[in-house]
Amino acid sequence: MSKSIKPAAAPKSLEERTQANGYPVKYDVRIYDLKASGTQRAAANVNINGAFAIRGFRVMEGTNGLFVSMPSVKVKDGYKDICFPCTKEARAEFDKTVIDAYRQELSQLQKTGEQQAAPSLSPQQEQGQPAMSGM
Repeated sequence: MSKSIKPAAAPKSLEERTQANGYPVKYDVRIYDLKASGTQRAAANVNINGAFAIRGFRVMEGTNGLFVSMPSVKVKDGYKDICFPCTKEARAEFDKTVIDAYRQELSQLQKTGEQQAAPSLSPQQEQGQPAMSGM
């Protein structure tokens, strides 16, 4: 008597993954090296669920606003991301979390006056969604 094991269907959304795993994805984002000008606005390290840490994210200013650049390695024809979210939904949530942490850090620096040349957000950046970079 052999039992047939059916593979589980792959979850399609972040909500389905959260329900399937039994716990939500929690990101602990550390923002550092804020810059007042240039395309790179900050660097970030991210700890995922207290179990996996990734260093080397960058908060970038592009023509469509802020976006998160993944850690990458130089290859023959350009750069290739070392790590990345596997779904569009996971990418959107990840980018939003990192950019929100950047904005919060920027706001705290402006309020406390710890950094004399703290970069400020334009009204477009404050209300806009993060731009997505290629995976």
